[in-house]
Order: sequence, then C-alpha cells, then structure tokens
Amino acid sequence: MPIASTKNWVCKDVTIDLFQPLLVGILNVTPDSFSDGGKFVVTERAVEYALQLASDGAGMIDVGGESTRPGATRICADEQISRVAPVIEGVRQRSDVPISIDTTLAEVARAAISAGANVINDVASGTEDEEIFTLASETGAGLVLMHRCLPPENDVYSHEYSEEPKSDNIVADVCSWLLSRVQVARSNGVQPEQIALDPGLGFGKSVEQNWQIVHQTEQFVRLGFPVYMGASRKSFIGATYNIDDPEARDEASLEVAKRMALQSAHIFRVHNVKMHGELIQSPPHKSHT
Repeated sequence: MPIASTKNWVCKDVTIDLFQPLLVGILNVTPDSFSDGGKFVVTERAVEYALQLASDGAGMIDVGGESTRPGATRICADEQISRVAPVIEGVRQRSDVPISIDTTLAEVARAAISAGANVINDVASGTEDEEIFTLASETGAGLVLMHRCLPPENDVYSHEYSEEPKSDNIVADVCSWLLSRVQVARSNGVQPEQIALDPGLGFGKSVEQNWQIVHQTEQFVRLGFPVYMGASRKSFIGATYNIDDPEARDEASLEVAKRMALQSAHIFRVHNVKMHGELIQSPPHKSHT
C-alpha cells in the first residue's frame, strides 16, 4: 500500500503547506503541567513566550489551559477560558502565527476560536464533547484527533504501571481507533482536509508501546492524514535514556523526532522549538484564504 501524499492542512482561514515539517510550540498556561507548569500563568509573559516560540521557528502555537499530564486535576470550561482567551487574543494582536487550542471541551474551543485560534487540538477526539465536531464543521478550524487509552486523571507515567497496558498490536489498534473517530468527525460535517491524526504518545501506553509507535510512524502516515506527533520530554524518553528531569530530555526528544520525520511524519509538538528547528530547512508556508 503506497504512502498517502498529504500536502496541506486547512485550518480555518489559514492553509498550512506540510511539504516541510511543522513545528508546534507548546504553551501551557497552567500551574501543573509536567514540564513547564506555572511558568506562563501570567498573560503578558505567556504572550511574549508565544512570540519567542514563533521567532525560534514554530509554525504554530498550541495553547492549553488544562494539564493533560498523568494524574492531573480536570479544569472546568470557564477556568480554561479565563486562562487561554487573553493569551490567544494577545498573540493574535501581535502575530499571524497559527494558534491551536488544546482542550476537550467545545465551549473552550469556541471561545479560543473567537479569540483568534485556528485549530482545535482534542486529546479526547470528541469522546468527551462531540460538539467539538460541529464547531470544527461550522468554523472550518483544523482538528487534531488523538488516541488515548486513559484520561489523565486515571493515568500514570509510562514507566510507572504496576501492570502494563495490554495490546496485541498497539499500532494497529491505534490506527483502527483513529479511523473510527475520523468517521464520526466526517459524519458531523468535518472535511478530510481539516483533520490531523495524533497516535497519542504517552496517554495510557507503556514505554515499549510508545517505542513501537515511534518505530512504525509510517503506518500512521499511510492513513492519508497529516500525522501529529507529541514525543517532546515524555516519560518514555526519560525512562529509556535514564533522564529524570523533563527539561533535560530535549536532545533525546529531538532524536526521537528525527526518527519520526524520516518516516514522513508531518507535525511535531515540541517544547524546545529552536533545537527542533534542525528538522526543517525553512519555515512552513502559510496561505490565507
């Protein structure tokens, strides 16, 4: 089966050319994210950091108001909106860099899009709030559908399972599940060119299962949608290379990203954008529609 050719990702009023890998800079405006929690809870500092990420080479900024780390406490829609909307508005006033909102709730996504976001990054793929699909259809926003085995409040880090998650073939299982969510999205009016697929590194998977996904990235590319990978500073990298401090995992994260890029993954959600800039030779091309 030939690998599908995926050239463009339609994200509301912006179409992103994926001929070169797209780096998505992570901006967590949360007090409790696993790597940078608490650093950017002040709006002005978060906006400045987003602009720095763009200057470092990020072709998109992913803004999240609720931590998805294992064991995280869930945050209501109003609190998420109060965290993310001012930041998105502030970035949009000063830059045309595409912005994604990391949330599982349509109410939050709608507020973020109104503030200037272009993409909904839903780690629950509409299983927590199916209105996400209606919103994406209505607005034309890009939509990232991610696979997870467990929600954050029920999960642990990949090396801490007392009994490892069971799967005869994690790659096949994830591919099948993601395609089932694509079908639901399509039935709700979302167009194929809006959709990107994230296998969900971490999120209920063992260290070995995460590496199977990394080594078989090409299988996700074959599904015919942009492949969105989030390996940066994850616990499976720390466990493999014996690096406890998440911020010290950047070089190892880059090596993992290179393995996936060689298999034609398209989009990389990363903390250290400048280091990951080695993956790209030029910024991604954006055309406004």
